[in-house]
Amino acid sequence: QVQLVESGGGLVQPGGSLTLSCAASGSSFSIEDSDWYRQAPGNLRDWVAGIGSRGNTNYADSVKGRFTISRDNAKKTVYLQMNSLKPEDTAVYYCKIFIGHMYYWGQGTQVTVSA
Repeated sequence: QVQLVESGGGLVQPGGSLTLSCAASGSSFSIEDSDWYRQAPGNLRDWVAGIGSRGNTNYADSVKGRFTISRDNAKKTVYLQMNSLKPEDTAVYYCKIFIGHMYYWGQGTQVTVSA
């Protein structure tokens, strides 16, 4: 049974940085496609960033230039480095990974950007 454990969320001031992690366990397969999403109160869950099996990355316009997605295949962990954070980045962040021919979601981690 694949399990995803997210970590790294918290409270940060505007302009600050956080790094989110999403660690997979319980599978002998490697992580393939990986994405981060976020959901603010009252909003739909929005796609934030993605990294393909070959390491190609894509970002939502709202985070381009500020966020960086990466993956450590040996650790089966996906990261989201978030810089220059803004109050509008406040949301619950979720990872989604494709491993062993299936998609799995993390449990979510709260990011709050406030002075």
